[in-house]
Amino acid sequence: MQTPAPLIAHIDLDAFFASVEQRDNPDYRGKPVIVGALPGGRGVVAACSYEARVFGIHSAMPISRAYRLCPDGIYVRPDMVKYAAESRHIMQLLDALVPAVEKASIDEAYLDIGGLDNTLGPPEHIGTTLRARIWEATGLTASVGIGPNRLIAKLASEACKPDGLKVVRAHEVLDFLAPLPIRNLRGMGPQTLRKIAALNIRTIGELRTVPLPVLETQLGKAAAAGFLQQSQGIASSKISAARERKSISKETTFSQDVTDTARLRDTLRELAAQLARTARREQLAGNVITLKVRYAGFETFTRQATLDHPTHDERALLATGWRLFTGGTLPTGAVRLIGIGISGWQATAQADLFAADGATVTNPKILEAIDKLSDKYGKPVLQVGVGKGGGKKS
Repeated sequence: MQTPAPLIAHIDLDAFFASVEQRDNPDYRGKPVIVGALPGGRGVVAACSYEARVFGIHSAMPISRAYRLCPDGIYVRPDMVKYAAESRHIMQLLDALVPAVEKASIDEAYLDIGGLDNTLGPPEHIGTTLRARIWEATGLTASVGIGPNRLIAKLASEACKPDGLKVVRAHEVLDFLAPLPIRNLRGMGPQTLRKIAALNIRTIGELRTVPLPVLETQLGKAAAAGFLQQSQGIASSKISAARERKSISKETTFSQDVTDTARLRDTLRELAAQLARTARREQLAGNVITLKVRYAGFETFTRQATLDHPTHDERALLATGWRLFTGGTLPTGAVRLIGIGISGWQATAQADLFAADGATVTNPKILEAIDKLSDKYGKPVLQVGVGKGGGKKS
């Protein structure tokens, strides 16, 4: 029996956070909606509607700049619980339609649709069906790109946004790629972009004509080979339907730079509680703890420690994170951002809840009760182990 040719679909929900807010708030429709920090704060734009993009606003832009560009926009704080629930709903819908679905992010997924012609029809029909089902179930639009591998599917969905469908067949790949800007290639950062632009190369088609030794001189062997492969449309078509989450992290940016160590520790304690709650909800336990600190001048440092046992207990997270902060390897100065993360997942169904400071194991039933209360009130209302003053909570 002949193996069907690879065919990948990339689903990209259009301006996801902003679209959810516009759907749920009729007064927001047709207006520039900016989801993220509020004006006057020091955060960034998480997402924005297409009406806001007309003003030059984009994700990760400082909110102060977004406000200067569009002072009459609608500024909304993110509701991640709502967005996550909507994402789960959509992913379940996709799982019901297609056997192999890989969630790439909260608003993106790759689907293996190779060999589904007999059940779902040709690629155009599959793409139309996916978009229609998402709209019917959620009132949200999605752009769908379909191609012989992940790269082409992703670029196709980018090319047809918003609310579009584009199918690129194998024999069309080179012509599809040729006019696209080189910045569209995966892994093309600002420094690499400048190096390639120095060769007077602007499009993917032009990049394809550059001899490999010339690219190696500018980029090094590995990067040159990788970008040249992409320019020829060569990429992976593998879909990992159950790809494991690599890490979980929580961080906060202060409205004013902080030097008070008590406040920094309290903030880290709250972040550790949120992090632990998320890990427990996803039934994950890890032994690699990462601390992130950004100072007033935007210098950013990370420090990492590996525990003897996997954990999803806030006591272990806080104790380790604070030890990394006070360990003498970080600069002194005002802190703009602090964050903590966990990774290094262990193959264990129930985490060994050992605290890094030698605290005793917490009964999982207690943690479950705490998480239920936190879910009820939308934030951690009780925590085990360490209080604000550093003593054990009773």
